[in-house]
Amino acid sequence: MVEETFEGIDYTTDSFEIDDYELCTFINCNFSAVDFMKVRFIDCDFQECNLTNANLNNTSFQNVNFEECKMIGLHFQKCNDFGFSIEIESCQLDHSSFYHKKLSKMIFFNSKLTGVDFTDCDLSAAGFSNCDLNGAIFQNTNLQKADFRSAENFTIDPEENKLKGAKFNLHSLHGLLTKYKIKIE
Repeated sequence: MVEETFEGIDYTTDSFEIDDYELCTFINCNFSAVDFMKVRFIDCDFQECNLTNANLNNTSFQNVNFEECKMIGLHFQKCNDFGFSIEIESCQLDHSSFYHKKLSKMIFFNSKLTGVDFTDCDLSAAGFSNCDLNGAIFQNTNLQKADFRSAENFTIDPEENKLKGAKFNLHSLHGLLTKYKIKIE
């Protein structure tokens, strides 16, 4: 399907067609627990959609934007790696996983990323602008040149992650020193 707009559709009751979607826009659609297995989304926009617990096994997201979406419990590590490129803006992306994904230069903007797993990810030069990273997991993660200056509630162990050139503001230093149990005043 090319250049179509889908608005207000509840795919938990209406069937979702397994297909390639190119230059499509999805507005206020409910994809909760929908099976996206082997679906390709190319240059698509999702606005105000619910994708909670959708099955992303072998799903392709190539240049896909998510804006004001509820995206809880998603396993992006199961997505097709070829051309994987997404942008997240003003979304709730809680308890999702990007384990071992290449996310270099990815932009997360004004989003809630509670408990998101970034273990073994390449997040070099990524941006976390105005994001809440409470409980997010950074372990063996490449964060070189990543920008955390306006992010909050993160805990990152400098000994377990690559941080060369990463940007932080003075008020967020406690997120880098948590494991040492020191007081910063």
